[in-house]
Amino acid sequence: MTSATNKAIEIAGLDYSFGTDETAKQVLFEIELALEPGEFAIMTGPSGSGKTTLLSLVGALRRPQGGKLNVLGHDLNTLESPELEGYRQQLGFIFQLHNLFPALTAFQSVQMAGDLHPEAAGQMDDRIRALLTQLGLGERLDYRPHQLSGGQRQRVAIARALVHRPALVLADEPTAALDGENTKIVLGLLAELAHERGTTVLMVTQDNRVFESADRLINLVDGRLDSDVRLSE
Repeated sequence: MTSATNKAIEIAGLDYSFGTDETAKQVLFEIELALEPGEFAIMTGPSGSGKTTLLSLVGALRRPQGGKLNVLGHDLNTLESPELEGYRQQLGFIFQLHNLFPALTAFQSVQMAGDLHPEAAGQMDDRIRALLTQLGLGERLDYRPHQLSGGQRQRVAIARALVHRPALVLADEPTAALDGENTKIVLGLLAELAHERGTTVLMVTQDNRVFESADRLINLVDGRLDSDVRLSE
């Protein structure tokens, strides 16, 4: 089910708890947040403040329990299959763990994600090579995960998330395993997607190296929205 809105993400009065009844522990409280298409937002806050939980709700990996959650025109409170699968295909997920298949090369790992989004095979293959090269992996297209460093594996995972040019990128600590040079490359790529292609980026991080690349800095503390600052201001 879709909802008419010009916001990429629109959240109002969002609550979330783990467990039920007397064992329930509330982790999000009355979250109010709206992101425009093409915004690059950083979400930070202490460990356990609810950042990853909020990211998983926006990504439809968890079902909202209370409040309003509209993303890319979809009401996630009521979205069911097959629309749910269609919604997730509009997203690019970057997790803390790369979760690469050991038997697949870097190229094949990204190609597998590209295969979910029909396009002329030659065009997709060219895009995969260009993206991996941009991420400094042009000479490692045929390397398998055990032949790559942790940072290189993370960059393969980033390419896998971005190859289909998603409308929304949800990233959980994507630069934690990267050095300064590769962090700058990844941030430049995400900023390009946001500002030139209109992709909305919501990144959870504690890495203060990334703040200057973002448009918004959102801070969660104990499950509540503590601050929301437009960095241009």
